[in-house]
Amino acid sequence: MNPFSSGTRLRDMIRAIRACKTAAEERAVVRKECAAIRAAINENDQDYRHRNLAKLMFIHMLGYPTHFGQMECLKLIASPGFPEKRIGYLGLMLLLDERQEVLMLVTNSLKQDLNHSNQYIVGLALCALGNICSAEMARDLAPEVERLLQFRDPNIRKKAALCSIRIIKKVPDLAENFINPAASLLKEKHHGVLITGVQLCTDLCKVSSEALEYFRKKCTDGLVKTLRDIANSPYAPEYDIAGITDPFLHIRLLRLLRVLGQGDADASDSMNDILAQVATKTESNKNAGNAILYECVETIMSIEDNGGLRVLAINILGRFLSNRDNNIRYVALNMLTKAMTVEAQAVQRHRATILECVKDSDASIRKRALELVYLLVNETNVKPLTKELIDYLEVSDQDFKGDLTAKICSIVERFSPEKIWYIDQMLKVLSEAGNFVKDDVWHALIVVISNASDLHGYTVRALYRALQTSTEQETLVRVAVWCIGEYGDMLVNNVGMLDIEDPITVTESDAVDAVEVAIKRHTSDLTTKSMALIALLKLSSRFPSCSERIREIIVQNKGSLVLELQQRSIEFNSILQKHQNIRSALVERMPVLDEATFSGRRAGSLPAAASTSTGTPHKLPNGIAKPAAAPIADLLDLSSDDAPAPSSSGADFLQDLLGVDLSPASAPAGTSQPPKAGTDVLLDLLSIGTSPPAQSSSSMSDILSSSQDNKAPLANLNGLTSLSSLSPTATSPMMDLLDGFGPSPQKHEENGPTYPSVVAYESSSLRMTFNFSKQPGNPQTTLIQATFTNLSPNAYNDFLFQAAVPKFLQLHLDPASSNTLPASGNGSITQNLKVTNSQHGKKSLVMRIRIAYKMNNKDVLEEGQVNNFPRDL
Repeated sequence: MNPFSSGTRLRDMIRAIRACKTAAEERAVVRKECAAIRAAINENDQDYRHRNLAKLMFIHMLGYPTHFGQMECLKLIASPGFPEKRIGYLGLMLLLDERQEVLMLVTNSLKQDLNHSNQYIVGLALCALGNICSAEMARDLAPEVERLLQFRDPNIRKKAALCSIRIIKKVPDLAENFINPAASLLKEKHHGVLITGVQLCTDLCKVSSEALEYFRKKCTDGLVKTLRDIANSPYAPEYDIAGITDPFLHIRLLRLLRVLGQGDADASDSMNDILAQVATKTESNKNAGNAILYECVETIMSIEDNGGLRVLAINILGRFLSNRDNNIRYVALNMLTKAMTVEAQAVQRHRATILECVKDSDASIRKRALELVYLLVNETNVKPLTKELIDYLEVSDQDFKGDLTAKICSIVERFSPEKIWYIDQMLKVLSEAGNFVKDDVWHALIVVISNASDLHGYTVRALYRALQTSTEQETLVRVAVWCIGEYGDMLVNNVGMLDIEDPITVTESDAVDAVEVAIKRHTSDLTTKSMALIALLKLSSRFPSCSERIREIIVQNKGSLVLELQQRSIEFNSILQKHQNIRSALVERMPVLDEATFSGRRAGSLPAAASTSTGTPHKLPNGIAKPAAAPIADLLDLSSDDAPAPSSSGADFLQDLLGVDLSPASAPAGTSQPPKAGTDVLLDLLSIGTSPPAQSSSSMSDILSSSQDNKAPLANLNGLTSLSSLSPTATSPMMDLLDGFGPSPQKHEENGPTYPSVVAYESSSLRMTFNFSKQPGNPQTTLIQATFTNLSPNAYNDFLFQAAVPKFLQLHLDPASSNTLPASGNGSITQNLKVTNSQHGKKSLVMRIRIAYKMNNKDVLEEGQVNNFPRDL
């Protein structure tokens, strides 16, 4: 017989393919075999059709194209015999999927086989339908599958249930047809049918709320009884795994109970007892028992609140963390991370075990445990947890130091109880893993150091000590060099010595040596060397005796191949030689850096407090002086149907903000020169001052900050109106430029419509009342007088009110009557607003407000939204 004829047996073809020594030989064998199969298909060879299809399936699994044999599957399926149908359906599931159009031709054959008298053929059809069913096939064959859910043979019922899952996933509209048959499967004694019925009910609950309510009311008690019977059943060899009866059914039942109990207190109460029984009686020394316990814990954490059960569940997870199996510990850490949102106190009890997992040899477990420890940290335990993590940082793997360092730095920044502790911990991190610390972290450390005026001496001495032992940590060198340059005199003179410090003697020459080492170290990068040069320039003024030596060190870089170092060296040398009279002014200490401003820029915008919907004021970090520079998007959190799409160009962005045309076409007649950059136009409009030509562009946050520093109000920044205590005359020119109107009139005609006053915003410490009036003949414009009353016993200073409106409204704010609000309602601040509604009669007024003030020298910010305007405004 020809070894590559259609009569070749499958085993012979497999033997020939395995005998190939190269890929080319294998391709040649497959090519010849495919050619023989094609010839047999053309000759309509019925004797070997099933054998050819079996060979095609093997060739398909090897990755070769077999599309030419698809029709052979359909021919075998249409055959009357079971063996041919079996090969045909197997080929159908392997060679085809639901995206193939030829699959439509098999629907009729499937319908016939689902109604066949031979139960094995019915099983073949159900198996194929459950694997490749498309939405069209599901609609056509759903009645047959629904009928087979009550078939006499349990294997057919089981396959029908699995097929039903595929159908409802493809066509969720058919779910209601399967609710009653699925509920009847839950009463089955046969475990195979029961487990598929439970899975069918679970999927029905996911796609149909009607099914979920039905199973909650009708089936919850039955499922609880079934789970109790299985948990208490005696030894059954047929279903026993590691001494546990059918753990797979256990898990499926627990998952269905989880779906039914979620969001329903009554259903949750009915399953509490059985969940407690499963959690306490299931053995945890075998993998099957651990699987059941894990599902039980997940169910307990998902259903409605039961404090005792949840503590029991978290204790089970705590035992999992002591297990030798890495997989069990990993899933326990995952579940504990989820449990932090609902039962944080119970998770805290396992803190020591979780910390041990951070030191695990498995990288995945270390990472998950570190994330969980990060969530566990709060103000009460930050010190011991940080100490544990820093101690481990000394011995951790290099691959893990990056993640560990980032988490430690974040913990220290978020929960630092005092600045000295913050500085100490950050110095430890810099000494151990400074090369893994990101730039924004050490920038933040410098900001904190500059603000801690009473700790300058302590910090520079601690950094000097650390620099003697950890010169290979680049970030530590940078921070130390900066501090020595700023506070070198404190280092030499032992200024600000604390009781916890050991005495240290550092001469001026020693301080210069430390900076010189940083410059000459071959591993130092450009940033470090540049900072060291600046530090030397500053030390030349602080240490006059070392001035000449410092100049010699600086001059050594005049021939550097790095342009930045060369330029700095030449310029600094010129300062030292020719400009002695201005050197001391040039190298004065850096001004105190604003922590809040730095934190806001680091996060992408200046900080803003959350909305005070409950009326409780929120305190901002120390040092905020410009609340108007908070993100515009936060204040303008108002939807507008007619809001234009955002523009990509800077001019269009300013045009959206200001309502003025900044395009070249808007230039006055007779001028061909286009307007300056958007920032210059904005500065001209706001009368803030003329920016230098080199600074033709700047960020919006800088512009907003400029407006605050110069006390110039920003009017109609798309509804964002910043207020400062200016006289109306100073405001008028800008209002004319932006909006075309001067200060809002203070008096109106007495025959205008009247409106009741409303309390627009009220918290425990502040009340804002709006009084409304309109000008006759101008219904779109509303004049509002806002009155602010202080309800607390403390006076408010630097009072600032801001408001934002959607784009269909225009808002103009007059200056407030005062920037100081007396305590206990002994006085008030009034302010006039003017709102023009372009959608008058269609849309009501809506406004988002922000109020900032200082109370006991602490910045406070309150936010809210005003929706209770009269309808006809």
